Amino acid sequence: MTEAIEGYLFYEIAALLVLAAGVGFLGLMLRQPLIVSFIAVGILAGPSALDLARSDQQIDLLAELGIALLLFLVGLKLDFNLVRTLGPVALVTGLGQVIFTTVFGFLIAIALGIDALTAIYVAIALTFSSTIIIVKLLSDKREIDALHGRIALGFLIVQDVVVVVAMIALSAIGVGGAATGDGAVADVLAVLGYGLAMLVFVLLFIRYIASPLVEQLARSPELLVSFAIGWAALLAAVGHYLGFGKELGGLLAGVSLASTPFREAIAARLASLRDFLLLFFFIALGASLDLSVLGASVGPAIVLSLFVLIGNPLIVLTIMGVMGYRKRTGFLAGLTVAQISEFSLIFMAMGVTIGHVSESALGLVTLVGLVTIAASTYMITFSHQLYRVFEPVLGPFERRSPKAEPEGGTGIAQHYDTIIFGLGRYGLGIASALRDEGRHILGVDFSPAAVRNARQMGYETQFGDATDPEFLAHLPLKQARWLVMTVPEHDTGVTHDDPRQALLKAVDDLGFKGKVAVAAHQDPTAERLASSGADLVLMPYRDAAFAAAAMIAGEASEPRYTIEDPDGQRELPA
Repeated sequence: MTEAIEGYLFYEIAALLVLAAGVGFLGLMLRQPLIVSFIAVGILAGPSALDLARSDQQIDLLAELGIALLLFLVGLKLDFNLVRTLGPVALVTGLGQVIFTTVFGFLIAIALGIDALTAIYVAIALTFSSTIIIVKLLSDKREIDALHGRIALGFLIVQDVVVVVAMIALSAIGVGGAATGDGAVADVLAVLGYGLAMLVFVLLFIRYIASPLVEQLARSPELLVSFAIGWAALLAAVGHYLGFGKELGGLLAGVSLASTPFREAIAARLASLRDFLLLFFFIALGASLDLSVLGASVGPAIVLSLFVLIGNPLIVLTIMGVMGYRKRTGFLAGLTVAQISEFSLIFMAMGVTIGHVSESALGLVTLVGLVTIAASTYMITFSHQLYRVFEPVLGPFERRSPKAEPEGGTGIAQHYDTIIFGLGRYGLGIASALRDEGRHILGVDFSPAAVRNARQMGYETQFGDATDPEFLAHLPLKQARWLVMTVPEHDTGVTHDDPRQALLKAVDDLGFKGKVAVAAHQDPTAERLASSGADLVLMPYRDAAFAAAAMIAGEASEPRYTIEDPDGQRELPA
């Protein structure tokens, strides 16, 4: 079997896909995060087990294309106004976490008996968090647009810049052998200059080229998708060539198209391709974890893993609390840095190549990576449950009057008839109809962009998360007759959280006396929600069919208004 796979690349890829499907299905049955299953696939396919993943270059190529698409799709969602708003907290939190982890990581490594030079390498390696894994998890949980998701993305970008500087400096010192001292500084400054030049290019592209170009390409949906993939790969390649990484290049490619009216359509069509290609990233990551070099590193690895899993979130929570953010936002953002990155392994491997550190040091960081990536995946997946557990002891991490978070509204009126959670097209449609009937509406969403859009349409809004009991306790629930949750279940991703169930439980605990309506797409889900206390289960497709039939039969009139897409996007032509 292994001889046949070794002789033909197609057999190897087929075997990896079948293995991934099998392990992924087993993980699904055991209710495990999909990322953990895919990393396990990499370990099984690697040299320490079945030794199926032998075409490293081909697998790495697919993985790198997946990374470029992932960051491209993140860039499509970026809002320049939000970037300006969150820039200071991202910079302070990112640099603060890097400094904290480096200093205390070095001291812990010294205390564990590691020599000073190796301790420096280990400490720096512990500062890097995996942008790819975090963005994937937050995207699957649909929290990349939440405030804590945007802040996390911001300080991950800061970390990526630190990674670039560290890699360049290390390459200048040892790998190339040509540059030392001033040469290393010159290399760093050159990369920063290239990055600034690329940013200027992207801004000019946005200003003069992006919209008219995409407008023409959109006449053929297939051509638009091909262009988007090619554009993401091109800027990722340019970023790599200029020295600041494929990740930042792919991100800038997405930002360059974020202002176009077709960004949501592009994102929807590329999501499945992104997930398929990222499978190979996790396979490559798992296959790179050489279990044979771990040896006697178990004890120190446990200590360093606990430092990363506990210390990194604590410093982020502390910094964000000092800057005026709520403890919940700081906690959820802090969990995203509770692991080390694939770049940590690359950084240590470079140290081995130079001769600064030994193979055992690489094995130590490898084991820390395996533990923290797996553990933090669960921590991020079940972040809201963890917050409910630790919320009573997080008081010292929040100011009495946190002022940094956007209120996103025009203030709380004396009372509202209806509070709507979820200000997408469906939620705004319900809000428009109820407002026409004279109802007083309060809209709630955890996306700053959705809140801003609804406010521009004349609605009173609040920025917040419907799954946060503390936030719900501050809403004017006493006079409300209806709470309406328009957000459906997560039909994909690694999390099994259901925001509707969380809302039903929270308002029941708060003693809410009104009625609750929730949205669902499937009959079994509707039955479960009804049994959990929902007074009305909305089924958008079924309800729309009955409404359409009533209009056709002349028993109802056509709606007098239209609902614009909250993000100002429009679908591709049919």
